[in-house]
Amino acid sequence: MLELLRIRNLALIEDVELEFSPGLNALTGETGAGKSFIMRAVDFLMGERMDRKLVRPGSDKASVEALFVLPEGETVIRRELSADSGRSRVYVNDVLSSQPTIRDMGSRLVVHTSQHGQQKLLSPAFQAEILDSFLPDRSLIEARNERLAVLTDVLERKLRLTAKFDDIEKQRDFLEYQKKEIEALDPQPGEENELEERKKVLKDRERAGECLQNALNLLHGEVGLLDAMTLLNREMEIIARLFPGFDEDREAIEELRMRLHDLDSRLRRGPEDFDDGDPMTLDEIEARLFDLAKLKRKLRRGLDEIVDMKAEIDESLSFLDACALDLKTLNREEDAAATGLKEALATLNAARKKAAKELSIRIVDELLDLGFSEHIKVHFEFDPRELYPGCDDLRGRLMWVPNPGQPAQPLNKIASGGELSRFLLALVSMRGKGANGSDTLPSLIFDEVDAGIGGLTLNAVGDKLRALADRQQMLLITHWPQLAGKADRHFLIEKQVVDNETYTKCQRLEADQLKAELSRMAGGGEQGAALAEKLMK
Repeated sequence: MLELLRIRNLALIEDVELEFSPGLNALTGETGAGKSFIMRAVDFLMGERMDRKLVRPGSDKASVEALFVLPEGETVIRRELSADSGRSRVYVNDVLSSQPTIRDMGSRLVVHTSQHGQQKLLSPAFQAEILDSFLPDRSLIEARNERLAVLTDVLERKLRLTAKFDDIEKQRDFLEYQKKEIEALDPQPGEENELEERKKVLKDRERAGECLQNALNLLHGEVGLLDAMTLLNREMEIIARLFPGFDEDREAIEELRMRLHDLDSRLRRGPEDFDDGDPMTLDEIEARLFDLAKLKRKLRRGLDEIVDMKAEIDESLSFLDACALDLKTLNREEDAAATGLKEALATLNAARKKAAKELSIRIVDELLDLGFSEHIKVHFEFDPRELYPGCDDLRGRLMWVPNPGQPAQPLNKIASGGELSRFLLALVSMRGKGANGSDTLPSLIFDEVDAGIGGLTLNAVGDKLRALADRQQMLLITHWPQLAGKADRHFLIEKQVVDNETYTKCQRLEADQLKAELSRMAGGGEQGAALAEKLMK
């Protein structure tokens, strides 16, 4: 039960607090006073969106707070709307919560039925939902959804597989050509850099070989250094015997001659690492690099990419070979999933037909209580919606015959606003009877669903609303004094202008105030006062 509702800084509302009774709570006032907006605030609290422009000018945020009394205890829900960002925050018992959590709680706490609900009632999809909501076993819907999800997953995987197969099949010739080109050259990872390094080494060795030969030529040429040094050494021996002061020079010449002989030996042998046994010549390396460059130009990729590309091509061509087997497996899965869905639909559709007969009888009973002709007939027709070839989901569509001799027609063909209001009231009345599988009945909000009715029908509607309010809490927005007069608690919603500022005010009416409001609703004057007096009694 909704015990307390407080709204602050929302549109024309600065600060309004309403304390509701367990039974029938009527909200009345002139058109445009803000009655429906109070109910919109409840919807906002239950997770509906609201524009930040509705935050009262000059305020940082708007807030809606409600106290619900449930069998397990009291629950306080508060939701705030920021004027700057438009973002909202919701709290349950002062603990930050989420909107999905509130929406899940909402169906247990509040059922809001408005004139908008009349238009929803004309929708075939909504009518189908109504029938499904009265199924005795809701697991049938879940079974259908689970089987459909399995089949959908198989179909999506099959679609992706066939799309990939078709795409690769279109490129098969080109892929095989690329593969042939790559295999003919068989590039290896990092080969290009390796060849460039080897090329540099061979060029350096080629230059070194030339230098070695030139050095040997200098040592053994026509005027070779070795022969010259031998002759010079002989002469220096003679000079040193004759002139001892040249002995050091003789020794230096002898040492230099010996070093040149040693150099000659090493030059003839060459460096130890001069030849590492590389199987490729410089020309062969140049030719290999040229072929690799040509392959890169042809395939428009780097060498490492080409190496990876070969693996990708092999994988793609292997996929084409394995795809037929994968498709067979998926086809078997599809057949099994389709069979499962067909079985689930057969059970569900049979349950729908049975529920439709029972629900039609209950609707007629409710409508008779609401002043419809005793000749009224209601039944459901079923429109098949193909979910998969051979798998039809039967969607119930509400049909009615208001008068004898007329063919059954959809509601939108012949139902007036008043008739739709009573249809909606009948359905809400039935759905409240444990339809959610919970012992806790939600608070009912009726927002001018009595529009378009009057006379004896109005009395019948009033009796139905009163009976519903005896069972579960009801908030009723109405312009009819006959309905407001049945309320356990009555609230007047009105606009007031204070210092050029407009405010929506709300007050609970007692005694003379209540009589005055009922008189206003009845048209005022002596006739209005008389009706108000009668209703008060």
